[in-house]
Amino acid sequence: MMPKKADGGTDTFQLLEYLYGPGHRDEHTDPHLVAAWDPHLPCPARDPAAMSLGALALLLDAPVEALAGPRPAEHVWHVAVRNASGDRPLADAEWAQVAAAMVHAAGIAGHGDAHACRWVAVRHAPDHIHLVATLARADGRHPRIRGDIPAMHTAARRFEARWGLTAMSPVDRTARRAPTTGELAKADRHGHLETARQVLQRTVREAAALADSDTGFLDRCRDAGLRVRERYDQDGILVGYAVALPGDRAAGGTRPVWFSGGTLAYDLSLPRIRERFDLPAGPVDWTTAGARIREAAALLTTAGRLEGAGDVAALGDLLTVAAAHAPGLVRDRLTAAAAAFEQAARAPGARTLEGRARAGWRASARALQQAPRTARAGGAPVVLQLLLALVEAVEASRRWHEAAEHRAQARAAAATAVLLREAATAAGVSARTHSPRTTTRATSKPAGRGPGPVPAVTRVSPRPGPDRPGPPRTR
Repeated sequence: MMPKKADGGTDTFQLLEYLYGPGHRDEHTDPHLVAAWDPHLPCPARDPAAMSLGALALLLDAPVEALAGPRPAEHVWHVAVRNASGDRPLADAEWAQVAAAMVHAAGIAGHGDAHACRWVAVRHAPDHIHLVATLARADGRHPRIRGDIPAMHTAARRFEARWGLTAMSPVDRTARRAPTTGELAKADRHGHLETARQVLQRTVREAAALADSDTGFLDRCRDAGLRVRERYDQDGILVGYAVALPGDRAAGGTRPVWFSGGTLAYDLSLPRIRERFDLPAGPVDWTTAGARIREAAALLTTAGRLEGAGDVAALGDLLTVAAAHAPGLVRDRLTAAAAAFEQAARAPGARTLEGRARAGWRASARALQQAPRTARAGGAPVVLQLLLALVEAVEASRRWHEAAEHRAQARAAAATAVLLREAATAAGVSARTHSPRTTTRATSKPAGRGPGPVPAVTRVSPRPGPDRPGPPRTR
């Protein structure tokens, strides 16, 4: 059971009209009310004579209109709560229990609070409900809803255990930071395939994976064309940084849009980047790097929680470096694989930097970056062996995450393995076509769906406009 917050809004009636309507593609079936702040509230769909959508919107908005002070900029709160595919459909009465627990956890309407915000729960599909509330209490105060989604996730875990539903991953601050609605709209207006945030995430991650000092990291960012701003404490010690994409400016074009490292990704803050500054490697070719990757993969299977968390972070850097230096034949697939592995590289909880697998993967990453092109003269067979070694490493990380019950990270690792196998298939075909006399022996047979177009960038989809409310964003 996964609560997901949608965009805030200013038009209660418009949102209700969408939820009770047919949907964008007639996907809404039997829209109806399952719960509300008033248990005797008529349903606009099943009893339209007693309650219209307009009347329901007026009732929800009444506390907002009655505020003596300033109104919230976006007074409509909207969250969807969805079951995992394969779970049994819940009855309306069960969804009503879920709705009451969720608005209580979010701070919208605590149990027994007579002055709470007004809210409704609408169901228009078997597997989810939509919660809609207006952010004004009957006593004229504003609700305290900071941290609403993590609190709702905690409440969802209890229903999963009680009813035997699929256990979803908790909010552990490891998911990729998604672009905001405004960022997506800006990229769409300018015809860009990626938002500035996405470009910066990829560029900074590559610089961090290859750097060995603060100066080296910041110089790599500048060499990649980014604007860099450094932050120092009162003693002149570097304590943070921010980056901006040239040409990306705030509304009115008055100033650049800066992103601190921590706002790009949880593992791109300066302290986390500094963890990578170690383990120099001598001149090692790609063949030797492949052997080291396999050795490190075997070591991860015996790593504890703290050591393994540092190990998988190093594997994420290795994939980033491999993608940056891969031949064109497999570069797009490796780039997609590195992006898919990001959450798998961020294990929840504490970590140490003493893992033996981490040392092997960090050394391999340095080797791939430092090895001259002549060291890759083996062509497609050498690339194939490297990719098969990376598959072993990613599969080892998947098993480690599964043993630690990191469900989201295990899924990310599994998706990465699929992409790497596709790359290995492409490299294998090239090896057989262009190097018929070269024989290679793989430790495992590459599997997967075969080569296919894997986008290296994330396209910006058109966003729903104000007359077309869309589904909630994921966190």
